Amino acid sequence: MALLTAAIPSVSRDGYPSGGMMVRQGQGMAVKEDPGSEFCGNIRNTAFSPGEQLTYRVSYVLAGVPLNGGEATFNTSLEKYQGKNVYHVVAEGKSTHDLFFKVRDKYESYIDTATLQPYKFIRNVNEGGYKTFENVSFYKATNTAITNSGTYAVPSCVQDVVSAIFYARNIDFSKYQPNDTIPFDMFLDRRVYHMHIRYLGKAIIRTKYGKFNTIKFKPLLVKGNMFEGGEKMTVWVTDDPNHIAVRVESPVSVGKVDVDMTDCHHLRYPLSSKFDR
Repeated sequence: MALLTAAIPSVSRDGYPSGGMMVRQGQGMAVKEDPGSEFCGNIRNTAFSPGEQLTYRVSYVLAGVPLNGGEATFNTSLEKYQGKNVYHVVAEGKSTHDLFFKVRDKYESYIDTATLQPYKFIRNVNEGGYKTFENVSFYKATNTAITNSGTYAVPSCVQDVVSAIFYARNIDFSKYQPNDTIPFDMFLDRRVYHMHIRYLGKAIIRTKYGKFNTIKFKPLLVKGNMFEGGEKMTVWVTDDPNHIAVRVESPVSVGKVDVDMTDCHHLRYPLSSKFDR
């Protein structure tokens, strides 16, 4: 799903080396320490609220020809999960031209309202014939993630691919100077990855939705079939308390991809970063 790969601080290369199942050592487990992020256990949600709906359009430029790639949506609700209050975030992506490359993706995360740490993550992916299903339950008491393929050791502060987006929206960028990096960890594909975003400062950008004052940063990417590795992707989020992504740009293996926010409803705050002049 292009947006989910693009609009979050994406996976870096320095995952835990084994990527294997949980290893026990005596009474404990062999788990690396948290990345030292000041947010672990302290960050609180001030950016979004239940009912929020975001819509994005994904476009590609292939061999100089612009193509409408598809649409992605994020919907947030307040629910109960095992007796706890959670934000249930559902992210879905679908392609516009199925004959070119069919995409039907659905990601779900159940996020603790108090800590913004995930309890459960579901990924159901169908991309050009590639299919995968992942169901992960996080257990904080034992620092483990139980998946449909085994049990894995994770840090005490860890995100999934969806919760990471909403976690990152609550970063207080006023604490940082341009070129500072902000780390945290994510569990995906049975592996823990050390991640960071590099803060680049403030910028004004015009999108299909309007003109915005924004916060600009670059996520560290892992090289894959589509995205190049390194810090080549750029993300702009609104410079207001909502911190929603309004534009993502990145080179890909056969051209480049642009992601633009096209619609939003039930934001926690007015979209004060949008202006017309």
